[in-house]
Amino acid sequence: MPDANHSPARAEHLARLALWLVPALWAVNYIIARRAPGVIEPYTLAFGRWLLAGLILTAWALQELWAQRRALAAVWYQYVVLGFCGMLVCGAWVYLGAKTTAALNIALIYSASPVLIALGALLWLGERFRPQQVLGVVLALAGVVHVIVKGQWLALTQVQWVVGDAWILAAMVAWALYALLQKLWPSTLSPTARLAAICMGGVVVLLPCAVWEWQQPSTPALGWQALGLVTAAALAPGLAAYWLYGWAQKILGASRVAVTLYLGPLYAAVAAFAVLGEPLGWHHVAGAALILPGGYWGSKR
Repeated sequence: MPDANHSPARAEHLARLALWLVPALWAVNYIIARRAPGVIEPYTLAFGRWLLAGLILTAWALQELWAQRRALAAVWYQYVVLGFCGMLVCGAWVYLGAKTTAALNIALIYSASPVLIALGALLWLGERFRPQQVLGVVLALAGVVHVIVKGQWLALTQVQWVVGDAWILAAMVAWALYALLQKLWPSTLSPTARLAAICMGGVVVLLPCAVWEWQQPSTPALGWQALGLVTAAALAPGLAAYWLYGWAQKILGASRVAVTLYLGPLYAAVAAFAVLGEPLGWHHVAGAALILPGGYWGSKR
């Protein structure tokens, strides 16, 4: 993990490099979501994911968490709210929405999240958004849409909205809140200890949902495949991605880090090609030509 004692310039350089790794880690979640139906239910998967990630983080930062126990107790509600937004809504609800909505709808809805974060950071947190960053956001958003519609922009007129879109819309808004609230509620904790505390809040709100799910007759029994999905979700799109995102946001600001989300569809396309055998097309290349420079400009100071 990056050393907190790096010079500001070096820390910013490392944080900007992390922006390119985070969506690659999150792309693992696309593979997990494709494998989960019939193996493990959404709330159970999200609960296991953040329970395991939380245990690892707590063991890593136990001394710091114990030393800060009174400060943590004074703002316990912050970690419950952050856990609800980042672990329950952005975890289980995405899996729920994916059962009834198309990938095109999911990607289109989530592509609005960086814009929402940027506007929130501008209006709510007082972050400055320069013309170069605006250009980067516009380019990256155009690239995202180009990948999603496979270069056929008229496909936007054929989008069919279903009930599952509401779950994804809620997740998109919740992610923006999760990112903005972390800046609104600054913490003296290290990124590791803070994410451990957020995981605790997420586990608390996920537990009743998972218990309810376990009582349903249609819930599949947990097996080795389910445990493998939980472990993969906890380590890559869970622990590593969230830690890097929170650490980078602390250094770069909410609006600059939000551009990371634009890389998601591009990385997901590569992951689907490598793991699931889904074909790559020229629209992915054209999208990358817009997303990559857009992400670079959008993350620059």
